[in-house]
Amino acid sequence: MPLEADDHNPMMPYQLPFPPDAQDEIVVNAAIPDDERIWVPQTETVSFRPLCLNRSQGYWMNLLRVRQSGVLSRHRHPLPVHGFVLKGRWHYLEHDWVATEGSYVFEPPGETHTLVVPEDVDEMITYFQVNGAMIYVDPYGKVMGYEDVFTKIDMCRKHYAEVGLGEDYADQFIR
Repeated sequence: MPLEADDHNPMMPYQLPFPPDAQDEIVVNAAIPDDERIWVPQTETVSFRPLCLNRSQGYWMNLLRVRQSGVLSRHRHPLPVHGFVLKGRWHYLEHDWVATEGSYVFEPPGETHTLVVPEDVDEMITYFQVNGAMIYVDPYGKVMGYEDVFTKIDMCRKHYAEVGLGEDYADQFIR
């Protein structure tokens, strides 16, 4: 295939079709939404905003928002988790560091910890990519429950139906 003069123009977009079986990209404008209905409540003070719910690879990406200080949950991760703090701060009882605005946190597989939002934080928002599951445990490791991408999808569908957006509103985040 001969090169055309325009082929070296860096502003020329890719000219071939994408693979026919490739999934659509996800673009979430206003990731921190003005519309309160987008936040999926888990408790009165804890909610999440889905960004990507990847059922084929078993992970989810969301914003976690906490609007009250105190212990959020104790849980274990069988796979890695990545977090980036957008607002507020938090820490784990099991570690001596504090995740503050702008902090990146890598949680390796096997990590078990208890998330705490300090007393003087009115609102915490952290972007998380959770791979696999969150397994809720007591202080001695007894399993109390779990969340995975499928329970997240179910929570989203139920919430969006209840607030008038329709359960299919969640489909835009599912891959």
